Amino acid sequence: MTEPTIKTIPPERLLTITGLEIQGKQDGKWRKVVKGVDLHLNRGEVLGLIGESGAGKSTIGLAAMGYAREGCRLSAGTINYLGKELRNAPESELESIRGYKIAYVAQSAAASFNPSHKLVTQFAETPLAHKMMTFHEAKTKAEDIYGRLFLPDPAGIGFRYPHQVSGGQLQRAMVAMAMACDPDIIIFDEPTTALDVTTQIEVLTAIKEVVKKSNCAAIYITHDLAVVAQLSHRIMVLRHGLCVEEGDARSMLDAPREKYTADLLAVRRQVKEVSPPKAEEPLLKVENITAGYNNGPAVLHNVGFEVLRGRTVAVVGESGSGKTSVARVITGFLPQSEGMVYFDGIEMSPYLKHRDKDRLRKWQMIFQMPDVAVNPRHKVKDIIGRPIRFYYNPGRKETARRVSELLDMIELNDTYLDRYPSELSGGEKQRVCIARALAAQPELIICDEVTSALDQLVAEEILKLLQRLQDELNMSYLFITHDLATVRAIADDVVVMYQGRVVEHGPRDEVFTPPHHEYTQLLLSSVPKMDPDWLDQVLAERRRLSA
Repeated sequence: MTEPTIKTIPPERLLTITGLEIQGKQDGKWRKVVKGVDLHLNRGEVLGLIGESGAGKSTIGLAAMGYAREGCRLSAGTINYLGKELRNAPESELESIRGYKIAYVAQSAAASFNPSHKLVTQFAETPLAHKMMTFHEAKTKAEDIYGRLFLPDPAGIGFRYPHQVSGGQLQRAMVAMAMACDPDIIIFDEPTTALDVTTQIEVLTAIKEVVKKSNCAAIYITHDLAVVAQLSHRIMVLRHGLCVEEGDARSMLDAPREKYTADLLAVRRQVKEVSPPKAEEPLLKVENITAGYNNGPAVLHNVGFEVLRGRTVAVVGESGSGKTSVARVITGFLPQSEGMVYFDGIEMSPYLKHRDKDRLRKWQMIFQMPDVAVNPRHKVKDIIGRPIRFYYNPGRKETARRVSELLDMIELNDTYLDRYPSELSGGEKQRVCIARALAAQPELIICDEVTSALDQLVAEEILKLLQRLQDELNMSYLFITHDLATVRAIADDVVVMYQGRVVEHGPRDEVFTPPHHEYTQLLLSSVPKMDPDWLDQVLAERRRLSA
């Protein structure tokens, strides 16, 4: 008697991209930015797209919806979604798919939300437009998804405006919007970039569960291999618009075939050699600061620390811990109710308008979201040149020389002078923000998640650049970050914050050496490792400890 033949059902192919070419307009000419990429995606599968800034990751992700960003065009190839060709499809057909069948989670939530509408109203827009549900039904679904994404007060947070939630919370609200219509495909474009490591674990878990339970598919775009390792079944490595390597995630992480992939795996090992501090007066002293917003409850409680000249202090903690609020107090954007800020031994007024121009020049800030930190109507030469003119007022030729010098320092060149922010990648925009801060020749730079938008190779180079500048200029940094690899790479001292309070501070190596404060231990244990099983192991251990 013969054994019955067992038929295996092949996976459903949702998306097939063949020979995709995308052109971008530079200096009035069309040039290829994506150069013949093939891609496929099956239901229930997560494909990770990795590569350095400008490799074409986000451009390809948008093309999966038949969309080309401003200044680009889909010039060749096919984009087939369930038998429908999207590259040359009429706009009406594309509108019936985008946000409904294929959803997109952008890198910068702050630049993607309408600031005048509440979160739940924006969540409901797509379901209502496609007549899937009533507003009441959309509100109920929003509460459910907010809860699954570990947002606080799921029933109430939807009635806040975007500016009333933290950056990490806003990013999760955007993930919720993408899930509103139960799409076949979700394109995640750096969805955890703005998140601290503890929140990142929760969001990665939620994304993994959503893909599994809804049996959809996802393209996960990131520059963080440790993150993509937790989610992806397959990984595609991109560079200069070409596919360098593609394969099973576990096999690629264990034994990459290409040198470029191996280089990506090898980064983030930079560790700064810390020398003992000199006995001198601090450049910056924050003393017993308590502060809140708009006469509301305090978000900072008795915060204090020092930054010595020529040294770097990293302020770490989860989203909402008070890291950025401290920076706002220091810069005068958030007047404190108690405590003092001293700069170079001089007491600073709590109010920005009462501080003199030269004092303002001596500290500059690089913001977390380059998309909203630069004027989209200004060219690069004007963005960098403005602080030069404001603080020094040199002639036109000297301003141009200085701008060119700063571009060279951040590893760009004069071809960027006449470009607008829309013509730059996220990493290039952040580098322009760094150059703008350096233009004032400050003594202290406050870096608010300055490398979070950069791929790992570029971030490593930026950190090396900042370290070189510090050595040459004896400049100080206050580094606000949730990335502990960045802390190891650049910090001399560490301040750990939790719920608006400093829970631990001291030299970096002392803070990172056991025994740890309970919250510091949580942060350290939440840093992703280059191991596909790491997330599951961490969750299992935490379930065991909480049982």
